[in-house]
Amino acid sequence: MDSNGETKPHALVIPAPAQGHINPMLKLAKILHSKGFLITFVNTEFTHRRLLKSQGSDALNRFPSFRFETIPDGLPPPENTEVTQNVYDICRSTQETCLLPFKNLVGKLGDCFSPVTCIVSDLLMGFTLDAANELGIPEFIFSTGGAGALVCSEQFPTLLDNGLMPLKDPSYAVNGYLDTIVDCIPNMKGIPLKYIPPFVRYINPGDEFMVEFTNVQIKKAKMASGIIFNTFDDLEHDILGSLASVFPPCYGIGPLHLLENNMADQTLTSIGSNLWKEDPECINWLDSKPPSSVVYVNFGSITVMTPQQLAEFSWGLANSKHPFLWIVRLGLVGNESDGLPPEFFQETSDRGMVAGWCPQEQVISHPSVGGFLTHCGWNSTVESISSGVPMICWPFFSDQFPNCWLSCEKWGVAMEIEGDVKRDEVERLVMELMGQEKGFMMRKNAMSLKNKAHDACTFPDGSSVIALELLIHQMKKTL
Repeated sequence: MDSNGETKPHALVIPAPAQGHINPMLKLAKILHSKGFLITFVNTEFTHRRLLKSQGSDALNRFPSFRFETIPDGLPPPENTEVTQNVYDICRSTQETCLLPFKNLVGKLGDCFSPVTCIVSDLLMGFTLDAANELGIPEFIFSTGGAGALVCSEQFPTLLDNGLMPLKDPSYAVNGYLDTIVDCIPNMKGIPLKYIPPFVRYINPGDEFMVEFTNVQIKKAKMASGIIFNTFDDLEHDILGSLASVFPPCYGIGPLHLLENNMADQTLTSIGSNLWKEDPECINWLDSKPPSSVVYVNFGSITVMTPQQLAEFSWGLANSKHPFLWIVRLGLVGNESDGLPPEFFQETSDRGMVAGWCPQEQVISHPSVGGFLTHCGWNSTVESISSGVPMICWPFFSDQFPNCWLSCEKWGVAMEIEGDVKRDEVERLVMELMGQEKGFMMRKNAMSLKNKAHDACTFPDGSSVIALELLIHQMKKTL
């Protein structure tokens, strides 16, 4: 209860156990806390241990009204505790094993802390909807991959029914078939098959399971009280409208990091979400560089590349002669720490920095950053757009493909490295991004969207601010 004796709303927030899902959901949890909610943030035990290791053992227990709890993920402990778990394994295991521990946790919170009044769950953690329905608690789904990715994935059954997918054999991945334009994706006019999340191709082991898993999660999401997106109306207005015709109310309340920064209550700033330790020297190094001169390079928390691809990227960056900050996390190339040759460091010692992890929001918004070479994860895409930074895209996985298409074709803020990476193309695109006409136009488009993103998060009448207030009103209806 609060000082007036009224019961406070209590939101249980549960992300999928991956860096790109934890980041935006922790921001949303902080925003809800600033609006008077008690928060219980639920990680898997493995993820929570990683978070404690990177943030400090006492970093997550400082606020009685913002608690962290855990449930088991059902998987054996991995050999390497610094690498993201296999996506296929974690999706299967959470679906099969997490329902009972989750229900038990909800019951424990009601007995020992405060009854849960609403659940905010990652789209990929659909077992929570089974619990919510059984316990009579409203649930709101957070689609962390963006609206464009969801509208594509929602059409997986249509692609299969129409015979467009799966691929008839592996040759169809390289014979031009994937350039076929898809006409069944609402408000994604002109999108080729190659930009649909690629599970539906059924090329890799586990793809068929991932399509079935995705279909189940989307079907469950349609029964939720609402769907939350880390986006803003001016960016994905038409797509949000399409989703609203088949899903519960859709709330575009992003970019969340801008909303978070605009909060009057900053008491939770010390609670971080990075699962790797950040290199504090990144910002100092950027401080020494001229405005808009640095290429920031980061392929996120899941991308895995071959040693040859790493070499092509490294020499493409070196040959471009532009300063760069490159995040080479553990696991980017198998279990190697980086695999970069000494010759590369010798060539770029006067203009390059390689680090293991960094505070990305600070980096992208730094005045010295003029371009972003990215895997096109949704968080990276939104953060880049809201900082006015154009991109070079190399999508690797899932929603990164429609994010890339939207960035290049619809918003005009990016260029793509197509096919397997070659150093000459990396060099050419970096030079085009940083100093030629197309790069100038992309930067202009990105700056326009940056202004719209900031407008959306401006109190009291920005579109995301209004959507947030509507969402909070819905969340409090049961009180």
